[in-house]
Amino acid sequence: MNQQFNLWLFLFLAGITVLACKGKGGAEPSENQEDTSVSTEERTMKSISLEPAWETDTTLKTPESVYYDEAFNILYVSCIGAVPPDAKDGDGYIAKVGLNGKILDPMWVKGLDGPKGMGKSGNLLYVADITRIVAIDVETGQIMYTYDVEGSTFLNDITVDVNGKIYISDSNTSTVYVLGDGKVQVLLQDDNLGGPNGLLAEPDRIITASFGSGHVFTFDKDGSAVVSVLDSLPGGDGVVKFGNDYLISNWNGEVYSVTADWHKNKILDTKSINKNAADIEIIPAKNLLLVPTFFANSVAAYNIVTP
Repeated sequence: MNQQFNLWLFLFLAGITVLACKGKGGAEPSENQEDTSVSTEERTMKSISLEPAWETDTTLKTPESVYYDEAFNILYVSCIGAVPPDAKDGDGYIAKVGLNGKILDPMWVKGLDGPKGMGKSGNLLYVADITRIVAIDVETGQIMYTYDVEGSTFLNDITVDVNGKIYISDSNTSTVYVLGDGKVQVLLQDDNLGGPNGLLAEPDRIITASFGSGHVFTFDKDGSAVVSVLDSLPGGDGVVKFGNDYLISNWNGEVYSVTADWHKNKILDTKSINKNAADIEIIPAKNLLLVPTFFANSVAAYNIVTP
């Protein structure tokens, strides 16, 4: 077992650790007394729920990430294949899946190693593949460009901002890279990030969920002003925008709704049935959440039910 996989295993075990929650203190409110300890926004997020919509068959081998391509109304699913997820074994692939859960092309792009997070800029789908980024023409399925990322060991997620810049996390080295104008550069390296995984680009900042530390961080697009905005969320994986708020997955099998002021509420827990919740995706127009189940070899879709 190599050193990189040992670190991945350490992060995995750290993600499983359940952080203790603070108990409620003080007297219970009376029947006619409003509980002012919970904000209106928190109560609104708590009322969000998920209802199962569909699930693919289990022929997707270790699906890690889902990306919705609005232009083609299709889902791309990155499948690691055999584990460990940092093995350069050539058995990773991208599948095409319809919005009804039907697998349309199980091997749309083959010959990858351990493909994980994806993001699209123009007509190219960018995929994190251990120590390289591959750019795929979405019309032909051909790999057009490959960017080797010097110093990387476990590239994990990708997000693309409104200007077409690509941001990539490396969970082993606590590094975030940026790809622009054909060059990959280190944007941020900070061990305090504790294994950054899921990324989300917003107009003025980047959000990252840490796999190892249980924190969610924000930082400016130049890599400065790193702030921990949320803790007690182990195994951080996918981060998506939902209205003004967020949905964040815990790889171990949970999804949380998170308000814009960083209050969280668990809305999905599939740990007891051995289904992970890896790099999630959302289709806003359909209020549909897509959850790759990793070791359960499927993608599960849920309707997001709002008040």
